[in-house]
Amino acid sequence: MDFFYQRNYFWLNNLSSFHKMKILAGVDEVGRGSLIGPVYAAAVILNKSINKKMLKDSKSLTQEKRIFLSNYIKKNSIWAIGKASVKEIEKINVLQASLLAMKRAIKKLKKKPSHVLIDGNKIPDLKNYNLKTIIKGDQKIPSISAASIIAKVARDKFITTLAKKNNGYNWDQNFGYGTKKHLDAIKKLGVNKHHRKTFSPIYKLKIHNI
Repeated sequence: MDFFYQRNYFWLNNLSSFHKMKILAGVDEVGRGSLIGPVYAAAVILNKSINKKMLKDSKSLTQEKRIFLSNYIKKNSIWAIGKASVKEIEKINVLQASLLAMKRAIKKLKKKPSHVLIDGNKIPDLKNYNLKTIIKGDQKIPSISAASIIAKVARDKFITTLAKKNNGYNWDQNFGYGTKKHLDAIKKLGVNKHHRKTFSPIYKLKIHNI
């Protein structure tokens, strides 16, 4: 076997191994539709040993199951969380703030992924990364499902803490979303610093001095 044949033989037989060595990260965000607080995003690189069958879209899980899986994922992955504040949401809009949170999460990963799969149809402005969007990725791609779970649990924990300091808005139950109880509470108690003033329900209440 001559040298060139040996080299090509080695390369061809190791192509599959090369592809298996891809470092794949899944990314998702939560909190875009909430009327309060920051948006959160998570980026996750799963360990090979993790049970991917356990990972589902966070919205399809109970709160208890999400918390259990969030801890499980953290122990069996490389993960990071990014956020964008209320001020940033109001300044650049919630879509751009969500992409900013994703960008921050990706850049915080301790290992740089070779491929990044992002839930939805928009990608953050991030150079030198191989980014790809997946519509309904949180239902199809385990690493995106994992990201959705971690981000959801982290944000819910933060909002629950806010709820204890801001009585009457029921944030520990509605997590800032525009439920009737939440909107009624705003009419009664007013808009506070955690509300996103540019969001339609909040904006309308403010201009009518409700």
